[in-house]
Amino acid sequence: MRIRARVGRSPIGGPAPTVVRLALYVLLACTAAAGGVGAVHAGATNTAAATPAAGPDRVAIEGGLYRPLYRQPVKGANRDTVLRRIVSVTVAPFELDRRPVTNAQYLEFVRTHPEWRRSRVSRLYADASYLRHWHGDLELGEQAPPQSPVVHVSWFAARAYAAAHGGRLPTVAEWELVAAADETRKDATRDPAYLARLREWYSRPATRVLPSVGAGARNAWGVEDLHALVWEWTLDFNSALVSGESRGDASLERSLYCGAGASNAADFADYAAFMRFAFRASLEADFTTGQLGFRTARSLPVAGGKP
Repeated sequence: MRIRARVGRSPIGGPAPTVVRLALYVLLACTAAAGGVGAVHAGATNTAAATPAAGPDRVAIEGGLYRPLYRQPVKGANRDTVLRRIVSVTVAPFELDRRPVTNAQYLEFVRTHPEWRRSRVSRLYADASYLRHWHGDLELGEQAPPQSPVVHVSWFAARAYAAAHGGRLPTVAEWELVAAADETRKDATRDPAYLARLREWYSRPATRVLPSVGAGARNAWGVEDLHALVWEWTLDFNSALVSGESRGDASLERSLYCGAGASNAADFADYAAFMRFAFRASLEADFTTGQLGFRTARSLPVAGGKP
């Protein structure tokens, strides 16, 4: 049975979030929490059990505190009172790819995982635009230079690639923690000049043939191309729309969008963060677009030896 959410699809410059069904959130949240990053259908190769390929160029991130874009509901003085407060999220140490996954890297993946080739992938897990810019199943073509980031890949496909390389997709908190850095500071989100740079980057028109990865400056973590190249999948891309409290989710749409959404924001100046939130909210797991790629992450051991 296919469980999915149908949402409006908008160009990268102006995603318009719409109602997303809770069923998909439950499915994806449960698989992510359970570490289910392997194959998602019975006929697929069990990528979670596969021997990882040569290790990607990953950067060790020491973790820290991530401040979500929106205030979170917390209990008030009595049982019937719910307040909205800025609740920081503790991010444990992890590793993150220095750069987005390239066409060349993804080509090697589909060579060894034929179920993810363009002509063979199930429409349950990737829409009709999957790898549409490639010349063929195993041919890149002029619109997909080897060192450009791979795009037109679904969340399911990106998750399978990550598992085959001994990793997973980064969470929203992990991605945003690292993306807050500029070239010298690990948190530059209070700097109006840095926020203006982000707005300028996000306002650039999309190009048909994407530049190579690694062309931009490294940020303070040593990670590249988080903002100026493509949007990127995260493991829990839909998590912003589920509070975890079923009684509170009924009014979630009203509290996150339009005027109510703006009033509940933790930082009114970070317009780029609003754009990322809106874009993620417009996605579904089989969705692909020419401006959406990914990079992989890996959990690191914490105190006690467990990730």
